[in-house]
Parts: sequence; structure tokens; C-alpha cells
Amino acid sequence: MFNQLQNPLAFAGRLLIAALFLPAGLAKITGFAGTVGYIASVGLPAPTLAAAAAVILEIGGGIALLVGLGTRYAALALAFFTLVASFIFHAYWAVPADQTYVTQLLFFKNIAVAGGLMAIAAFGAGGWSLDARRGA
Repeated sequence: MFNQLQNPLAFAGRLLIAALFLPAGLAKITGFAGTVGYIASVGLPAPTLAAAAAVILEIGGGIALLVGLGTRYAALALAFFTLVASFIFHAYWAVPADQTYVTQLLFFKNIAVAGGLMAIAAFGAGGWSLDARRGA
């Protein structure tokens, strides 16, 4: 049964994960100054460059997942980005007690997303993808 569902499940998985990154990247464009300010507030260097890189990665990686093109590389890049962002922006161990629950929830949600992305990197985009059409 699962062999018959492999391609539709892989496609659905890519779509659902892309649904996290594409809107986030687009929101960073529309609220670019706020994104730069937020990045600066945690003490990262070159916040404007970091915001631009995040936009490019989230939108480019999201589109790559959506269409299944360069999927393994996009998934690895997004997994790395998500892990790094989790430790920087969702450090639940360093927030006041009244903020721990939500921050911890966001941290572990991101860890799970990174795990899903690593599975996509390991197993590929599936048959319903541009990678499959190209024979990659």
C-alpha cells in the first residue's frame, strides 16, 4: 500500500513544508525593516545581509521544494537554516519563565521541521517532481 502512496505522500510533504517557508520569506520582504530590527535585537552581525539571505533561502528553498527541483540541496540548506535559527531565535532556556512554553514549542517545532527536511534530503523529492523528470 505504501509503495502506491510514495509519490503522493512525498509531494504532499514537500508542499506542506514549502507552506512554512514561502509565506515566511514573503513576510520578511513586506516587513523587511522589522526583520532587520529583529535580527539586530539578538546581536547578530550584518542584520540587513542576514535578512536578505533569509528571504532568498526561504523563498528559493520553498519554491525548490514546491516544484521538486534541486530538492535534496534545498532541503539540506533549509534544515541547516532552521536549526541555526532555532538556537538563535527560540532559545527557550534563556527566556523568562512566562515565555518558556511558547518559545520551547517553537524550538521543538523547528527541530521537527529540520528532521522532515533531512528525510527529504535523504530520500529525494519522489516521482512527482522536476528532479524525477530530469532523472536526478
